[in-house]
Amino acid sequence: MKRVVKPPPAPDKPPPERHKKALAGMIGVDLILPLATYYGMRWAGADPWLALILGAVGPLVRITITTVRIRRIDRLGVFTLSILAIGTAVGMFSADPRLLLARESWLTALIGMWILMSLAGRRPILFEVTIAVMPPDAAAQWERDWDTSPFFRKVFRTMTLAWGLAFVLDAVARVIMAYTLPIDVVPIASIGLLLVMLFAIVYGTKFYAGRRLAASESG
Repeated sequence: MKRVVKPPPAPDKPPPERHKKALAGMIGVDLILPLATYYGMRWAGADPWLALILGAVGPLVRITITTVRIRRIDRLGVFTLSILAIGTAVGMFSADPRLLLARESWLTALIGMWILMSLAGRRPILFEVTIAVMPPDAAAQWERDWDTSPFFRKVFRTMTLAWGLAFVLDAVARVIMAYTLPIDVVPIASIGLLLVMLFAIVYGTKFYAGRRLAASESG
C-alpha cells in the first residue's frame, strides 16, 4: 500500500523574531544600501567605477560585524565575503565598470553550483535551509518524511535542481545585462531580475510540490 505523505501542518506562529530581523538586515545592507550608494554617488557626479566599489563596502562591513559579534563565520558568510573580496580586488586592477557589474554573476553562478552539488550529498541544501527556519514540530515531521518516504525525497531533490538551475540562468542573464545595457541601468535591473527570479522559483516550486503531494494523496 502506497504511503501517503502529507505536507507538514501550517505553522501556527510566525518565525522567530531574530530570523525576521536578520533577514531584514541582510536585505537592507546587501541589496538596498549598495543600490542607494551607487545612485547617490552617481547623482553627486562620481564615476561609475567608484560608485560600484563603494557600494560593496556595506555588505563587507555587515559580515565583519556579524563575525565579531557571534565570534564565528558560517559557510555562507565565508562564501559571500570571498566573492565580494575577489570582485573588489579585480575592480582595483581594472577601470572597466562593466567588469564590476558582471561580478554579481559570479555570486549567483556559484550559489547555483553550490545548490546543484548539494544533490550529491545525503540531503540537499534546500531541505536543510528550509527545516532550519521551520517550527520544531513541522521540522520534525519533515525529518521523518525524509527518512521514510522516497517520494518526499524525490520531490525535494527536484525542487533543489530547479533552484540550482534558476541561479545559474540568473548568472548568465547578469553577464548579458552587464555588457549590453547602459551602465546606470544595470544595478536596478539586477535587483529586478533577482526579485523576478526568486518570485518565479519560490511559487513555481511550491506549486509543483503541492501538485505532486495532491497526486500522491489521490493515488
